[in-house]
Amino acid sequence: MIKTILFDVDGVLLSEEHYFDASALTVWELLISNNYLGLAPEKFKTDYSAAEIKTIRENVFGKNDEVLKLMKSRGLNANWDMIYLSFGNQLIHLLSQIKEMEHERISSWLQEPINRETLLDIGRVLHNYSVNTDFNLFIAEFEQSKETKQELFNYLNQLAEEKLCVQTTIFSGIGALWCVCEHSSQEWYVGDENVQKSTGKPSVQLGKKGFLANETTLAAKDEIDALFTFLNESGLTIGIGTGRPELETIQPFHHLDWLKHFDINHIVTADDVLKAENELMERRSLSKPEPFTYIMGLNGRESSVETCFNTPLPIENGEEVLVVGDSLADLLAAKKMGCQFAAVLTGLSGKDARSDFEKHKADYILDTVLDVRKIIEEK
Repeated sequence: MIKTILFDVDGVLLSEEHYFDASALTVWELLISNNYLGLAPEKFKTDYSAAEIKTIRENVFGKNDEVLKLMKSRGLNANWDMIYLSFGNQLIHLLSQIKEMEHERISSWLQEPINRETLLDIGRVLHNYSVNTDFNLFIAEFEQSKETKQELFNYLNQLAEEKLCVQTTIFSGIGALWCVCEHSSQEWYVGDENVQKSTGKPSVQLGKKGFLANETTLAAKDEIDALFTFLNESGLTIGIGTGRPELETIQPFHHLDWLKHFDINHIVTADDVLKAENELMERRSLSKPEPFTYIMGLNGRESSVETCFNTPLPIENGEEVLVVGDSLADLLAAKKMGCQFAAVLTGLSGKDARSDFEKHKADYILDTVLDVRKIIEEK
């Protein structure tokens, strides 16, 4: 008997489309803006039209988001990680075009953290040569790797050695370059008004309105509200385990009037996961497909990081917990916990994801989150 339901947000309750738009705009900005590499500053602006954003996204991630789908299929769930991999791949490609002339500088750049000042320095050198981006390389190069999730970061080190003849570990883990990508992404998504609150740092580039006020629900707002009401009245505990930061979770839920259905103690976001990672003596990722997000969502944010981290797996009475998600990362986290998993086909790959969920033996495959009600009614 199911007693607790833990929902992912993106691809389940709210659309991921604006996140992917912001991700493409971030990679684009890091490449062309004078604040970063400055390859084509005349093409950069902060108010692209919907049609221009569509073109940029197709350029960066492929016409059918093939790059994003490949990363998702490898268990990568965070948009910041996707941005980092995409930009890192292009950075290595750009440096490979000047390696014969600038090998000493390249070796120096790849031995120290790559921050924004480093990118500016690289950009000044690239400006002396004729170089080109090539977004088609990502699929060709990463299909050769069998790495999954953040182990894909290590593959960037391998590409650097193969293409630049430089041994480095600079691309592993959450480093300075990852943080540059994350901050630019937050500027695009939350806009000028919320950047300081979201990141604790001021904007590098002002003029971005953000997407936060334009969230799109994946079923009618009132129908999702009715689902939550039904679950509450049926005596179930419901919670959230999302890769979104707190601001980008709580604010939309408040606007949609969904917060009334949840105990805030059981809404776990990327901020909680990052805080937990910083508390651990052993530096490692706790984001999905690691089950930490859902374990804390189950136990409550008042539980200690140590308690959640050291929870024996599979958890006791795992069959009483249903995780509802749209990605392989969600499924893997649920399986590690020994919980039931309901896959919804409203994520990036849509109904094409069914075969993957069948292959990995999802307990339920649903057309929409609203079908969760049928699971409970049939029990």
